[in-house]
Amino acid sequence: MRVLVADDERLMADMIGAGLRRQAMAVDVCYDGDGAVERLGVNRYDVAVLDRDMPGRTGDEVCRWLVDAGVTTRVLLLTAAAGIRDRVEGLGLGADDYLTKPFAFAELVARIQALGRRSAPAVPPVLECDGFVLDVGRHTALRDGRVLSLTPKEFAVAHVLLRAAGRVVSAEELLEQAWDEHADPFSHVVRVTVMTLRRKLGDPPLIHTLPRAGYRLGPAA
Repeated sequence: MRVLVADDERLMADMIGAGLRRQAMAVDVCYDGDGAVERLGVNRYDVAVLDRDMPGRTGDEVCRWLVDAGVTTRVLLLTAAAGIRDRVEGLGLGADDYLTKPFAFAELVARIQALGRRSAPAVPPVLECDGFVLDVGRHTALRDGRVLSLTPKEFAVAHVLLRAAGRVVSAEELLEQAWDEHADPFSHVVRVTVMTLRRKLGDPPLIHTLPRAGYRLGPAA
């Protein structure tokens, strides 16, 4: 899942970003509404976490821009305003969810995951293929009942491949969905991560490489 975090409280934004990356999400962070619009216009995000009270272009205005532009990114607004009227107003702008500060980080993660599952097409919280089970909510992975110790990037790549449901996924698509904007598109990071994930999954092989096309997760054809 790829997430954008926009909050003018830099420490808060950086802490949220670091925490979400530990949950195997690809996260870009910016500190104002203009930066959020710039990134939303270039990258495809599953969820945008927007501080409602940013100076300059506010989270409200970014939310309106998303709606007007027809962007399908789900929006979670963050704000210190806890009144019912504030929540109703925020949701009325087109936001999908609303969370007041201060908040428990575990709740933020759960809400982002829930919004990600509401993307089109809807993605179930537990994905399975040929004995490989990935539970996104619990952040666990099993192969034939064996617990797998996956790094956040391996978990993210597995999630993208399982979501594809047997479709071939290109290296470029994996880079876009599992890494943030700072990833080097000319590096071998995708190939290396797929290689280590394949090794951890064990036999029979579950990830198949299609030369010049990408990767497919599933039983051998």
